[in-house]
Amino acid sequence: MKISIDQKGDSRVAIVESSDIVIGDVQGALDLMASVKYTYGCDKILINKSNITEDFFELRTRLAGEILQKYTNYNVKLAIVGDFDGYSS
Repeated sequence: MKISIDQKGDSRVAIVESSDIVIGDVQGALDLMASVKYTYGCDKILINKSNITEDFFELRTRLAGEILQKYTNYNVKLAIVGDFDGYSS
């Protein structure tokens, strides 16, 4: 996994690049958040959809809700980019 920082003024965004799944469960999401927040001083993360487990996008698993609630509690913003055409909701 490679993390690069993009900064415009006071705003810093951690851009995560990887060929593997980075967020596979709640603990993986917390580990990423802690690493970015405390190592790089960023509270904004940009990650590709391909780096997140497909279970995240199945709402019945509640994984997205658990992860996003943790990020909200710690005031960290998460942007997921990619092709979402295959999803109906």
